[in-house]
Amino acid sequence: MKNAARATSFALAGGLVVLLAACADPAQEATNVAVERVASAPFGVLPDGRAVTAYTLRNAGGMVVVAIDYGAIITHLRVPDAAGEFGDVALGFDSLDGYVADPPYFGAVVGRYGNRIAAGRFTLDGTEYELATNNGPNHLHGGVVGFDKVLWAVEVIELDDNDEGGPAGALRMTYVSPDGDEGYPGTVTAQVTYTLRDDNALAIDYAITTDAPTPVNVTQHTYFNLATSGDVLAHELTLNADHYTPVDSTLIPTGEIVPVADTPFDFTIAKPIGREISADNEQLAFGGGYDHNFVLNRDVDADAMDRALVLAAKVFDPGSGRVLEVLTTEPGVQFYSGNFLDGTITGKNGGPYEHRSGFCLETQHYPDSPNQPSFPSTILRPGEVYDSRTVFRFSVR
Repeated sequence: MKNAARATSFALAGGLVVLLAACADPAQEATNVAVERVASAPFGVLPDGRAVTAYTLRNAGGMVVVAIDYGAIITHLRVPDAAGEFGDVALGFDSLDGYVADPPYFGAVVGRYGNRIAAGRFTLDGTEYELATNNGPNHLHGGVVGFDKVLWAVEVIELDDNDEGGPAGALRMTYVSPDGDEGYPGTVTAQVTYTLRDDNALAIDYAITTDAPTPVNVTQHTYFNLATSGDVLAHELTLNADHYTPVDSTLIPTGEIVPVADTPFDFTIAKPIGREISADNEQLAFGGGYDHNFVLNRDVDADAMDRALVLAAKVFDPGSGRVLEVLTTEPGVQFYSGNFLDGTITGKNGGPYEHRSGFCLETQHYPDSPNQPSFPSTILRPGEVYDSRTVFRFSVR
């Protein structure tokens, strides 16, 4: 937000305009009020008594993003279809209880390390560290209590100008992860900023520092369904990736980086997600579908943490006409096709989330990088800043 002409921050304790108090569906209510960039409303109480707040970002065109301070979770994404009708394209829950009940990371920021670390172990500067193994034999998404299960501090910001021009509303969320948290070394200060622009783009900026060397790989874990219901197998996906990282039977990368050409993993030209998802392929069998890291085509050194955005993915839903583009400064993206959704989770409006009713595009460094010396490093050291940006941009055709 270096070009911001004005940025007014509101402390949580004072003066924030509340437009959505006692509203069961903040996203729905926001479409019926005057244009306010940011509003807030209560979103329930955690088992330990701490209150959770929902923050609603709304742009001039009526797009709505709702995020809560628990897990920095995006609960709603209301965007128009080709006929101008708005629909919620993010999987999630109507109330806090669903998010507390350990769902599959719907809408959350995950860390310190998004994705998997083999056997929950890594060696850093000669010292071995042991983490929780919460995904079979492996460590997943920061452990038992990762960034997705903590309460973040929030600043609300309204901008007259932003990097891409025009007004925007933003939420800046901060969490301090203490030394030894989930087994990780160093005290880490993590900041994520959600900025909703008038071009129907949601920018997500991460700024993370540490007082001791530690692995960091943070990502946003929204499940999308551009049709708002049903499965996502007809969604047409393009990935800007000529290579991917194959995995073993526990979904840990083998260390290889292999071409996607002539495999079901070739999304370099748009094709339906479901076209080859049931192919006779060992990698698809390991993941129950797609659950793999794709190596993005880019001209910069991934170790440099360059701020240049590249197009990682593009998804088109033929039924609604909605288009999602994902841009990122990261070197990889995990494409997950909702393989473990099985109808046992009841989501918004009381509906079950059936098999493959959502997909994820998790921008990231590669899984298990602390144990893979050939992968771009994820080690953050004192004096450095983990500086990363991802943009979810919506349109229609």
